[in-house]
Amino acid sequence: MNEPFLEERLVQRKEEGALRALLDSRELIDFSSNDYLGFARSPVLRRMVRATTERHSRLSLGSTGSRLIAGHSRLCEALEGEIAAFHRTESSLIFNSGYDANIGLFSSVPQRGDTVLYDQLAHASIRDGIRLGLARSFYFRHNDVAHLEERLKRAVGNCFVAVESVYSMNGDLAPLPKIAQLVHEHGAHLIVDEAHATGVFGPEGRGCVVEASLENMVFARLHTFGKALGLHGAAVVGSRTLKHYLINFARSFIYTTFLPPHNLLAIQCAYGQLADSRDLIRQLHQKIQLFRRLARHAFPCQLLDSVSAIQGVVVPGNQEVHSLATRMQSNGFDLRAIRHPTVPAGTERLRICLHAFNSDEEITRLVEAISADLELL
Repeated sequence: MNEPFLEERLVQRKEEGALRALLDSRELIDFSSNDYLGFARSPVLRRMVRATTERHSRLSLGSTGSRLIAGHSRLCEALEGEIAAFHRTESSLIFNSGYDANIGLFSSVPQRGDTVLYDQLAHASIRDGIRLGLARSFYFRHNDVAHLEERLKRAVGNCFVAVESVYSMNGDLAPLPKIAQLVHEHGAHLIVDEAHATGVFGPEGRGCVVEASLENMVFARLHTFGKALGLHGAAVVGSRTLKHYLINFARSFIYTTFLPPHNLLAIQCAYGQLADSRDLIRQLHQKIQLFRRLARHAFPCQLLDSVSAIQGVVVPGNQEVHSLATRMQSNGFDLRAIRHPTVPAGTERLRICLHAFNSDEEITRLVEAISADLELL
């Protein structure tokens, strides 16, 4: 077929050094996936899921419909109760993905005449959800509490403030206690995306909100299952009223076939393993500390400030950072270049994800390889 209107945009993206392509990297040392605790490859979790699935052998392979038609089950209802209890809140509602959850939440809750304030680095799913809604929206500078306060003073209607507890491209943490107090003082509603904090921060990986004891000051939280839990799906946690509202108004929940039962059983197993993973979480943070200690010595000027599993090495320029990532892959390391427009021009970077299963030797070799290559730039 002749599709020049598509080809033109692809050519333009290639000229900008931002053309994306799929890469099968299963033979490389993993420094790119969000599988922070190694659950996706865990033989223990695999055995748990297999045994649990065999005990529920009468369950169908698929949910067979949307949750409001044929996809609801006692299994899902029980799991949502367990997720809510784990994250120390009243209720939870499972969505098919984190993207679906943010789309549903932000497009349905804020109404015409309301205001949404979002961190400048908020995830694309948050921004897309806001765009689909009717409220006015304004960004505030990244982690800039003073700028947020300026925005709050001018907000109208019900005001919602959207932040990530751990930012997916920088790896830095939001100053949640300060933001929560400010939002409370202005009578606004705080929404925290905990996607990259789930399983990594807080007691037993319950997230940064629980770690800071802010459960009662947060309107809604998003916890995903596709990162540290190694699976797929997400849940919005909050009040029972919020859950009932989303069931009635969140289009990405209402109009889609729900997750299959075996996926729900796997999520249940992963949460069970997470509750017993204190040592594994501690091991992950030791790996983070090792990487930062080595990297601060090897390339301090390029290293982003992060205490999370997401580490960034700034290499300005789409072509430059892509070439460096390609050379690292040739050396056996699976890490990816994050290019403009995903990040602002001039802040392109290698995004390095650390895992509890990465050996000290692998981390040391990675830092040495990056350092040697940077010296040639």
